[in-house]
Amino acid sequence: MGQKKGRKYSRRRLRIVVFSLSLLSVLLLGIAGFLVYHTLRFTALIDVRLRGEEAKRPTWVYARPFELRRGQRLSKDDLVSLLNDLGYRQKPTLGEEPGCFALVNEEVHLRRRGAFPAPIAVAFKEPWISEIRALRGNEPLDRVPFEPVPVATLFGEDRAKKRWVALEAIPKHVRDAVLTTEDRRFYDHTGFDPIGIARALVTDLRSGELEQGASTLTQQLVKNYFLTPERTFRRKLLEAYLAVILESRTRKNDILELYLNDVYLGQRGSFGIHGVAQAAQIFFGKDLKNLTVPEAALIAALIRSPNSSNPFNHPEAALGRRNVVIDQMHKTGLLAEAEAATGRGTPLGLVEGAVDQGEAPYFIDALRGELLATYDAARIPSLGLRIQSTMDRHLQSAAQKALVEGLDEIQGRLPRGASGLPQAAQAALVAMRPATGDVLALVGARSYGASQFNRATEARRQPGSAFKPFVYLAAFEHDSTLGPTTTVKDEPRTFRQGGRSWTPSNYTGRFEGTVSYRRALALSLNVATASVGEKVGFERVVELWHSIGMESRIEPYPSLVLGSFEVTPLELATAFAVLADGGKRVEPRFFTSVEDASGNKVAENRPRSRSVVSPESAYLVTDMLRTAIDAGTGREIRSRGLTVDVAGKTGTTNDTKDAWFVGYTPELLAVVWVGYDDNRELGLSGAEAALPIWARFMKAALAGGNKDSFIPPAGIVAAEIDPATGKRATKSCPRRVREVFRKEVAPREMCPLHG
Repeated sequence: MGQKKGRKYSRRRLRIVVFSLSLLSVLLLGIAGFLVYHTLRFTALIDVRLRGEEAKRPTWVYARPFELRRGQRLSKDDLVSLLNDLGYRQKPTLGEEPGCFALVNEEVHLRRRGAFPAPIAVAFKEPWISEIRALRGNEPLDRVPFEPVPVATLFGEDRAKKRWVALEAIPKHVRDAVLTTEDRRFYDHTGFDPIGIARALVTDLRSGELEQGASTLTQQLVKNYFLTPERTFRRKLLEAYLAVILESRTRKNDILELYLNDVYLGQRGSFGIHGVAQAAQIFFGKDLKNLTVPEAALIAALIRSPNSSNPFNHPEAALGRRNVVIDQMHKTGLLAEAEAATGRGTPLGLVEGAVDQGEAPYFIDALRGELLATYDAARIPSLGLRIQSTMDRHLQSAAQKALVEGLDEIQGRLPRGASGLPQAAQAALVAMRPATGDVLALVGARSYGASQFNRATEARRQPGSAFKPFVYLAAFEHDSTLGPTTTVKDEPRTFRQGGRSWTPSNYTGRFEGTVSYRRALALSLNVATASVGEKVGFERVVELWHSIGMESRIEPYPSLVLGSFEVTPLELATAFAVLADGGKRVEPRFFTSVEDASGNKVAENRPRSRSVVSPESAYLVTDMLRTAIDAGTGREIRSRGLTVDVAGKTGTTNDTKDAWFVGYTPELLAVVWVGYDDNRELGLSGAEAALPIWARFMKAALAGGNKDSFIPPAGIVAAEIDPATGKRATKSCPRRVREVFRKEVAPREMCPLHG
């Protein structure tokens, strides 16, 4: 046999082989270099981002310490909501550890934290607290203090609301619901899961629905944190690649904690809801630890389609998605059949007003605005600050409830639109402590979800006749001989000034003749008050308004006595606080102090007040406004069951576009405005539209609390006089009335007619 010849390659073929191998080597080196470069780059990016997230701490706003009182207007549901805000754990029976509560035979049994761990019971006679007692010994208790109430975390420019919770504090059934839905093999894969993708594809093909996600939980986190939302094949590859890098750089539990606290769960009004803890508060008004299995399943169900399954807007879709999650938890052995069946039949259980009631968004918006004077807006939400606000959590809830119920009460009496139905009006409420300027409650509209415009701080409206007390205040400051018994004529007349003429009339269309200042203010008489303004000088009325710190632009014309200029409800509250606090102007404040993440006080916001009018003048006007409540335009307050010592004034513009009520006790002042945003006529007076809201709020606010009376300053004396003569009354006078005077002008002569 002949010898087999070896294969020979031509030089051309050899060059091609060498070139190909060289090209392949360069390509492989390039790919390797690309992977090394991007691995190092993305590793650094991930490390920087993770370190940044670890350094970030949410800034929390706290309400003032809460006090539970016997006789307080607080329902059982209100107390449960408050305990959820405080992070108390609900249990079937009361445990031994502090910070828990149980519902027992229509009572709430609870153990407080801190220095008061002894268990107590709270009984109700809705909507009041009828009894508070110690569970050991049944000792009755009048007052029970609690710690400051966490209200909300401050949001950033993106208006994302978050409540960061450590993984160990997230209940197991919440974690199980999310992992079952989004990534069952989370603890088994390395960031990218081909097995999970194949399983999800098979499951979806069998069911005909998209029940299973193809991305791992880590991939979802990478997509939201590091990548753009574009839907391309390149981005999907990069997502998987970064997920593997992320898993190599941090622990599984850290990834899960970050995901559960950041995942987007829909929109409520202008806020984006992020994280399971925030969703628990917004959807159910609960602390995360008190979520039931169906509630946890609903939150998990929203991850896949947070807007199209939004339970407030699409309840049927949300219910269907929730039940799919419950079924998946049953299939994987996390729920027994009976538990799954019960869960599927449970209603969604949403709390419609959780944003307005629990989060106090209008108050938080105003607080955030005040903080911007000290801190950078972009950094506030992540500085880990603890802001002690001036908010009273109970009063804030009462204000929101009173505003909504009061608007519902007058709805049928409002002007009808093209549809023939009454057109819904808007309202705002501000409650303040006059002595300190602490804003205790603030509501800017019926619903924050429907409108984020804060009418309490931003809407400039005419105060109408609510301005009249300051006309009399200017008179008393200008001439110390004037007082509530001074008389003025209330009769038809025309005022002329600067080439202008003005002929006012009274709201009732009637004239009272000669009346005292007290009666003129109590009945809100337009002509009489304009005559008082003319006597003192309209320029002096303007000067008085500015001297008490009001910056509203007003002109010295007769019509100014009817409030023909613009103020915000917060400004009007600040003005009336001068009367309530004996002539002192106090700056409104929304927070008292700021602490850093280590607990060090970094800012203190002390009350700022200064004397602007005499205490005697302020008291004389306050005393006249007490008559407005007892026998004037605010007398419906008494028919609504409010019996405490209170001063107040209705406010109605001539065209009935704005309705106001302002009233105060020595400790609490509240302003209510009602109207339309587009300045249409409301058709109702302040007594008809704003007074019902104010009365509801004050009844709830004052129930079970102190009921102090106004105390006159040293320069004021009270005396009984005969109204026919203005002299001191004798025992024979057929009519005697109590009146107040400055000491130096108090009548000394006895009545000559009945001596």
